Amino acid sequence: MVKTEVIKITGPGFKMAGAAQVIKDGGLVAFPTETVYGLGANALDPGAVAGIFRAKGRPSDNPLIVHISDIDQVDELSDDVTVPARRLMEAFWPGPLTLVLHKKPHIPDAITAGLDTVAVRMPDHPAALELIRTAGVPVAAPSANSSGKPSPTTARHVLEDLDGKIEMILDGGACRVGLESTVMDMTAEPPVILRPGGVTREEIESVIGHVETAFWQGTVPRSPGMKYRHYSPRAEVIVVAGDDYERIYEKTAVLLRKYRSLNKKTGILASAETARGYPAEEVFTVGSRSSLETVAQNLFYGLRFLDLQGVDIIIAEGYPETGIGTAIMNRLKKAAGNNVIQA
Repeated sequence: MVKTEVIKITGPGFKMAGAAQVIKDGGLVAFPTETVYGLGANALDPGAVAGIFRAKGRPSDNPLIVHISDIDQVDELSDDVTVPARRLMEAFWPGPLTLVLHKKPHIPDAITAGLDTVAVRMPDHPAALELIRTAGVPVAAPSANSSGKPSPTTARHVLEDLDGKIEMILDGGACRVGLESTVMDMTAEPPVILRPGGVTREEIESVIGHVETAFWQGTVPRSPGMKYRHYSPRAEVIVVAGDDYERIYEKTAVLLRKYRSLNKKTGILASAETARGYPAEEVFTVGSRSSLETVAQNLFYGLRFLDLQGVDIIIAEGYPETGIGTAIMNRLKKAAGNNVIQA
């Protein structure tokens, strides 16, 4: 075990040089981004990258995202950046969009799970950008959690999972977006969304036209978040989906009564419009249905909160699968292992 140092990046006299040196020395630093907290290592150091997999307990065939601080750095990682990829970079970087590109030979296989592609993004957070710039290397950074658990949106979440396993956590407060980045495979024609996230399909198509959505069935995932059960608390998760909010509420209430009659401590992940109507032991309000960005921001926090209350079952209300709602439902379905009930 190592001693994990937690440093507030807003503290007096804070300097990024110490965290950057940990990266340069082959260590691991958890840092805030606009999406979730990332677990960073030198992307060009195979030994450092291996440390990410050990700390997280992450399967080795699950590729990582490489974070950069300047668009020009893309050319150091890929020798085939298409015109549509350039347009997306100009439109959404820095921001919650990851692009899968053909990789250059010097990119370690550990980053790419042996694929001939590399996933790249530029985060929209001043501390993340400063860390990458100061370290002077591209930074590989999956979410800073134990593999399979809900992604961390606060430094406390990181500490709960990785205390004693990494050298440093930079505490920058709560993350603004709350869900991981959208991942686009730009080596396909037309480009393919591999994972929905903070940049919506509608926004992408307004820049480059029609794109596809992947339904992965292979043996090696081309993007994080595709192959394995993800974002899962200890409690069993059930998602109640549908187009009618009132029916979602009614079905959730029926399930709540059922599990309470079985003496199961039950938590509800609810919208602001319905939260007060549930007589559950624990109800976490993720936000209003009229502001799905707030729901996205609070989703992982809510799953972790209900887990800490020791609930046996979490019943989560569903949302429309358009815009950011697509990413919200993607995460909920994965957290539930596709245990979805239609209202």
